[in-house]
Amino acid sequence: MLSDPVIDVDDLTKRFGGVTAVDKVSFSVPRGATVGLLGGNGAGKTTTLSMLLGLLTPTSGRIAIFGRNLAEDRYSVLPRMNFSSPYVDLPHRLTVRQNLEVYARLYSVPNRARQIAMLTEDLQIDTLLERRYGKLSAGQKTRVSLAKSLINDPELLLLDEPTASLDPDTGDWVRSYLEAYQKRCGATLLLASHNMGEVERLCDEVVMMRAGRIVDRGTPAGLLDRYGHDDLEAVFLTIARAPVEE
Repeated sequence: MLSDPVIDVDDLTKRFGGVTAVDKVSFSVPRGATVGLLGGNGAGKTTTLSMLLGLLTPTSGRIAIFGRNLAEDRYSVLPRMNFSSPYVDLPHRLTVRQNLEVYARLYSVPNRARQIAMLTEDLQIDTLLERRYGKLSAGQKTRVSLAKSLINDPELLLLDEPTASLDPDTGDWVRSYLEAYQKRCGATLLLASHNMGEVERLCDEVVMMRAGRIVDRGTPAGLLDRYGHDDLEAVFLTIARAPVEE
């Protein structure tokens, strides 16, 4: 794992009217690492991910991805990254194949048909290609969303609850797939998850957020040692239930 950061966030702030959703957040993600962005509902994780994707404009602060200022050079950065979330639907009336074809074209993927065939076979959704996305189960949609996020072989993958709605066996399979993809491609992953077992397994480092601020960070093992707990869920609960500092 190399030390140069793929993501470098400095003093990032986002306000919606009088509400500060993200408050002077700074962190970096080294190349080839998997970093977990954790926190309860309203902690600011999704807002942070949205700013990293260029979907929201920061109120203040700086985001650099692959060494490029996202605000100034987003079009050289975005083709090299992708995003997966089970909470962001694809067009319901399109088939799985049509949805993936649309994103393959958006990313100018060469050999689109071959890439779609390989991905859907790998993710065991090739039998769903002619089904409308809106007719799929929640777990099937999660797999299709993951296929969409890998359509351009991204160097940087942002994942929001990547195994939500999956049964334990399938969730474990997806985590193994992500580990294999990262090892094969040297990809960098930023992972938002409420599954602490998933975080302990996948993440090299964890960034803990609460009320829009970073309240702690470290390796999973380091956090367990610091808080004196046996699992990361207990650490999460300790941080989530601590009094809020003004």
